[in-house]
Amino acid sequence: MRHFIFHILIGATVGVMGLAGPSLAGESTLQKSTLEKIKAVCDQTGGKLSQDAHGFGCGTDCHGHPGTDCTLYCKTDQKCVAQTIGARRPTSFENALKAPERRAR
Repeated sequence: MRHFIFHILIGATVGVMGLAGPSLAGESTLQKSTLEKIKAVCDQTGGKLSQDAHGFGCGTDCHGHPGTDCTLYCKTDQKCVAQTIGARRPTSFENALKAPERRAR
C-alpha cells in the first residue's frame, strides 16, 4: 500500500511540474520605431509610457488602462518586442497593447 501511495504522489508532482513549465506569455518581434510613435500608440491604447537609458516602451492591462499584461519595448535603433498574455502574436503596436475585440457568435 505504501508503494501505491508513493507512486500516486510522484505522478501528481510530475503532472503539476509539467503544467507549470510552458509560459503563458507570447512574445513577438515588431519593426523599429521612434519614441514619438510609441508615445502616440501608448496614449491611444490607454497605456503608460516609460523610458530608460537603453530604450522606451509602453504597458497596458490590455483593456485601455496602464498595466503590465501587454507590453511593448523598443531598444534604441533596434526592433521592438511585444509581450502579451496567451498565445496571440501581435503584428502591430496597437494590437500588441490591447486585447482583440470579441466576436459575436
